[in-house]
Amino acid sequence: MRRILFFLTLAIVAVACGSRDTGQLTGVLDRPAWYDIDPFGTVYIPMGSFTMGGNDQDVPYAHVTKAKTVSVQAFYMDDTEITNNEYRQFVHWVRDSMALTLLADIDEELYLIMEDEYGRELDMPNLNWRARIPWNDPDEDVQDALMPLFYPPAERIHGLKRIDTRRLIYEYTWINYKKAAAKGRPRHQYGEPEGLDRTSFIERDRVEVYPDTLSWVADFSYSFNEPMSNTYFWHPAYDDYPVVGITWKQATAFGHWRSQLFNKFLRMAEVPMVQDFRLPTESEWEYASRGGLDLSSYPWGGPYIRNDKGCFLANFKPLRGNYVDDGGFHTVPAASYSPNDYGLYCMSGNVSEWTNNAYDESAYSFAHDLNTDYQYDAEDNELPVFKRKVIRGGSWKDVGYYIQTGSRTYEYQDTAKCYIGFRNVMTYLGRAKGDRM
Repeated sequence: MRRILFFLTLAIVAVACGSRDTGQLTGVLDRPAWYDIDPFGTVYIPMGSFTMGGNDQDVPYAHVTKAKTVSVQAFYMDDTEITNNEYRQFVHWVRDSMALTLLADIDEELYLIMEDEYGRELDMPNLNWRARIPWNDPDEDVQDALMPLFYPPAERIHGLKRIDTRRLIYEYTWINYKKAAAKGRPRHQYGEPEGLDRTSFIERDRVEVYPDTLSWVADFSYSFNEPMSNTYFWHPAYDDYPVVGITWKQATAFGHWRSQLFNKFLRMAEVPMVQDFRLPTESEWEYASRGGLDLSSYPWGGPYIRNDKGCFLANFKPLRGNYVDDGGFHTVPAASYSPNDYGLYCMSGNVSEWTNNAYDESAYSFAHDLNTDYQYDAEDNELPVFKRKVIRGGSWKDVGYYIQTGSRTYEYQDTAKCYIGFRNVMTYLGRAKGDRM
């Protein structure tokens, strides 16, 4: 008994003193503490199973929504569509990063950070985000450095010096896990691993980030929408309205930027990073839209588009074109109407929403029932049929069928429409909140 107590005491002292050599299987010690973080503006969607597919008559006889039981893991989702003001933060970040890069050519010490907080030299200098960007500085060297960001004199209206939005480009890299899984595994049990060069599955993208404000005019013939094209994205009156005129590629780039922004903050706070923000899969979107009400045609439950007082419950195209009868005209603020039981606003109507999935009429037949997902990353030179991406929820210009939870349609990944927006999701770290099993 004395020997046992002696060795037990030694083990406790060794652990207390930070020793890693205890002779026991203890796992890696001194791991950082982890506390669940609810991203601002999102709601928690618990894991669950549901019947994916239409729950009402197939009005267009499309036969693309075969009923199927699907299971989805827990995730966070934006409670509203991404608004103009939220997306503008992304646009301004791209604008300012390009300006700081240009200014670093004339004053490296002011606009670049060469060392970390401990005085160690960095392998790659970082932009100094604390530096003020001298947009109106009369210094000729400063103005010459910033000149590439502005419209040339011949393209200016009323002689006003404005940012050339065509030059606002976001460049980023991402891992193509499908390629990595295929190339990074051995052929057989004792074979040599192939594809160890990571460059074979690291993808690079360059995306113009400014919304296509002209989509308001381009999407409708013989319709006066110039006022929306002129003011919708930049005017404070529309700050809380959903951003539109965004391609699928722009929405994907936004998720990457948002992830880097959040994880950079967590690193500075010495907190472990979290999952990336991204577009929802089609199954995640439909599961969240139903709000826990399986087999419901609409997010609010039941088969009707009006409440018991006769008021419409979403912003769409009712009564053969009476756009104003639901309280809207074009879009409405992103937090309009009542949320579903998960706390999500406008999952039906207002704007259609991009999902992460490629569109295939028969996807329900071959996609897995665990986190159902079908993706295809089409190149720019591929046929349009390969560029189709699923959009969900219907919009302010759609009839009632398209705002049902089970309805699905598509748009091309490189097109921008004045009735399509998006919202982000983030996979939950763990099985479920409050998991004690």
